[in-house]
Amino acid sequence: MKLGKLKEVDIRSVWAHEQYDFSKWLASEENIKELSDTLNLSLTDIETEKFVGSYRCDIICKDELTGKNVLIENQLEQTNHDHLGKIITYASGLDASVIVWIVANARPEHASAIEWLNKNTTDDVAFFLIEVHAYTIGDSSPAPMFKIIEQPNDFAKTTKSLASKGNLSESQMCRLEFWNMFNDVLEEKGKPFNKHKASTDHWYTVAVGSSQCSISIDLVNKEHKIRVGLWINDNKDMFDSMYSYKAEIEAAAGQSLDWFRLDDKKASIISLDIKGLNFKKKDNYPELMDTVIDKVVILRNAIKPYIG
Repeated sequence: MKLGKLKEVDIRSVWAHEQYDFSKWLASEENIKELSDTLNLSLTDIETEKFVGSYRCDIICKDELTGKNVLIENQLEQTNHDHLGKIITYASGLDASVIVWIVANARPEHASAIEWLNKNTTDDVAFFLIEVHAYTIGDSSPAPMFKIIEQPNDFAKTTKSLASKGNLSESQMCRLEFWNMFNDVLEEKGKPFNKHKASTDHWYTVAVGSSQCSISIDLVNKEHKIRVGLWINDNKDMFDSMYSYKAEIEAAAGQSLDWFRLDDKKASIISLDIKGLNFKKKDNYPELMDTVIDKVVILRNAIKPYIG
C-alpha cells in the first residue's frame, strides 16, 4: 500500500480572515463539534461577535452539561499580550467559566501564563490554549487539527480546591479515584462520548444533544451497583412520548429498562443497573467501567431517535 505524506499548509491560505472566515467556519455545527471533542465539552447556543462594552469577542457559547459560559477567542497568528488581555476582559464581561484561546502559534511565555492561570484560579474557571493547524495529503483538501498546548489539570485542581475546604471523606476519595480511572478507560476506548473532570460527586453526566435530558452514571455503592439512566428534566410529555415507544427503545437497547415517571418530582428516569461496584474491592474496575461505557453508548443510541 502506498502511503501519502502529511504536509502542513499556512492556515492563512485556508482562512484569510479571523472574523469572516475562521470564526464563521468554527461556529458551524460540524466544526464546533470537532472543537467540543478536543475540549471534552458539549458546546451549544453558539453566538458570534458578542459585544463586551465597546469590544466584540469572537464566539460565546455554553457547555450543554454544566450550563457554563464558554468564551472562544481566535487569533490566526502568534500569541501576543494584547489578546491575552482581551480574553481576560471578555471572560469577565461575559461571566465565562471556560476560556479558549485558539492561535496559530503559542509563544512559550503565553503558554506559561495560561498554565499559571489554571494553577492559581479556582476549579470553577478553566483556561485552554490551543493551536490550530491545517494539513494536506497529496492533492487533498486541507484538514484542520486542534492541538492543545495548555489545559487545566483537573485532578490537581479538584483536589486542591477540596483540600482547601477540609479533608476528603473516604467515600469522596473513592469516587474521585473511580472517576479518574474511568476517564482513563474512556480515553483508551477512543472517547465514544466526551469526558469531563473527575470529582467527588456520585454522578457523571453524558450529553445526548438536548438541554431537556442527559444520561447520568450514578455510583450506588451501598447497593453495589452503577445506574446508567436518562434523566428528563421537568418534561413529563417527553417521558410519555418515549414510553409510547417503550418496545422499540428496549429492542434497540437489547434489554428491559426501568421506567420511572416520578409524578411527585420534576425529573423522570429511564435506567438500567450494572452490578459489581465495591469501593473496597477494585480489581474489577477496568471490566466494570468498560461495561458502563458500552451501556451508555447503547442507551444513548436507543433513545436518540425519540428525543423531540
